[in-house]
Amino acid sequence: MATEQTEETVTLESQSPEEATLSPQEVAERLSSELNLQRGQITRTIGLLDEGNTIPFIARYRKEVTGSLDEVQIQAIADRTAAIRALHERKQDVRRLIDTQGKLTPELAMAIDAAATLQEVEDLYLPYRPKRKTRASVAREKGLAPLAEIILQQPEVSGDIEALLEEHARPYLDADKGVDTSLEAYAGAADIVAEIIAEDATVRGNVRSAFFKSSMLKTKAVDEEELKAKDPQGVYQLYYDFNEDVTKLVPHRILALNRAEREGVLRIGVNLSYEQAKGDITPQYPTRETSPFHHVLEEAMEDGYKRLLAPAMEREMRLELTKRAEDHAINIFAVNLRNLLLQPPFRGKKILGLDPGYRTGCKVALVDGTGKYLLSDTVYLHQEEKAKKVLRDLITKHQVTVVAIGNGTASRETEQLVANLIRAIEQDNGRSGEIGYVMVNEAGASVYSASEAAREEFPTLDATQRGTISIARRLQDPLAELVKIDPKAVGVGLYQHDVDQKELAGMLERVVVSCVNFAGVEVNSASSALLKHVSGINTRVANAIVKYREANGPLSRVIA
Repeated sequence: MATEQTEETVTLESQSPEEATLSPQEVAERLSSELNLQRGQITRTIGLLDEGNTIPFIARYRKEVTGSLDEVQIQAIADRTAAIRALHERKQDVRRLIDTQGKLTPELAMAIDAAATLQEVEDLYLPYRPKRKTRASVAREKGLAPLAEIILQQPEVSGDIEALLEEHARPYLDADKGVDTSLEAYAGAADIVAEIIAEDATVRGNVRSAFFKSSMLKTKAVDEEELKAKDPQGVYQLYYDFNEDVTKLVPHRILALNRAEREGVLRIGVNLSYEQAKGDITPQYPTRETSPFHHVLEEAMEDGYKRLLAPAMEREMRLELTKRAEDHAINIFAVNLRNLLLQPPFRGKKILGLDPGYRTGCKVALVDGTGKYLLSDTVYLHQEEKAKKVLRDLITKHQVTVVAIGNGTASRETEQLVANLIRAIEQDNGRSGEIGYVMVNEAGASVYSASEAAREEFPTLDATQRGTISIARRLQDPLAELVKIDPKAVGVGLYQHDVDQKELAGMLERVVVSCVNFAGVEVNSASSALLKHVSGINTRVANAIVKYREANGPLSRVIA
């Protein structure tokens, strides 16, 4: 039960920045059992991370320091270290902020130190957080805090209830402060009680757990006229009147619901009735049937839940559901991107790239075994025989063994044309299996073709020709070509535009760096876009390597 703050306070000693941040040894102490790793391994790994070393570099070139930890283990150490340090720093901030108010008691300081999550720390800080004017703050200004304390204490007093209530309210009546009647006095005191209950850290923790276990997500569509304007195709019709237990909500559904809400199609709520939550509140604020203030506390408790606590928990619940769904979507994107980047390459083979199209024709581009652009052309599907002749001449003259076909518009017709052509060539040669074709995901090719990097590499070619070269190259060496494109443009993400873009970009960058360092690069042929992802090489160094190659030829020795 909440009581008046004691006079005894705790004064924080000033801390230097070094003391405010946990050392590697202190973090390792906490992580050793959690990650099932030796403290020394964790301590040394954190030291390497603090020095600015990348995870791929540490995993490959500092095995003797880490005890041969892999990238996954090092990433786990990095993530948990950041979380533990952030929690520690927030605890220090909260202690300082409460201390400046002169309200940091030994018990509160211990509770803050013992908090295991940021949310627990924020719950403890909430009653002391500066806030805008509330009904409770207005009541406190009217001098009703002592009456609120009486309500919370639930004293057992015998006699006529109405008379007792009037008697206890009389000292707080003050016309100048706007408290003219006992009803007004108790209304104000109840507002204070409601806020105290809603801001109680234990109550919030209990109710939060109940929300996560038992609440229901419910949706309601906007009125029919708005629906016609905002969802004319009925894309979200499944969710117009939708109810589901929050524990059963799957990630893609949460993201779809969020999108529908943003587009003004749905109103969404997460509900847990007062009857369901009451059992998590009353142990901290028990009522006594024999107290004249019994009903006042009951009503204040219900008001505090419905008006203050439930809306706050609903916001938290929505944020947590969204965070989980976004994390899932980002992780799926990361796995898909890694699989895409690490596809087996067709290195050393000449590739004939085709970018299918109807009206403007199929663009053709030929690259040699190193990815160097040789020539380009255009063929038209409605001129089938002429198209076959052009392609046949290119395949025969340049001894092409693989054709890369983009999977965009007209890809089926283009595939059929190429398949028939290959069959005819094999029949004429009396040999089969020498020439093949592969359908290539062309997502992002147009993005690359219009990029500054593409214009610098092929200044005399138009965007469609550059895009066709990209299709050929991404079959020949997927990693080397796809690193030139924003990972978000390669088309392997789930609801990628609905997730936190900063989190997504960070994860995808880590995947690209991991893949480049896993596969390695050929320093004498790699582009600067590829080189800059190698551990220890930044954009400036990568550009310098490329310029050196152009001016002096291939690098022939390793400089220690």
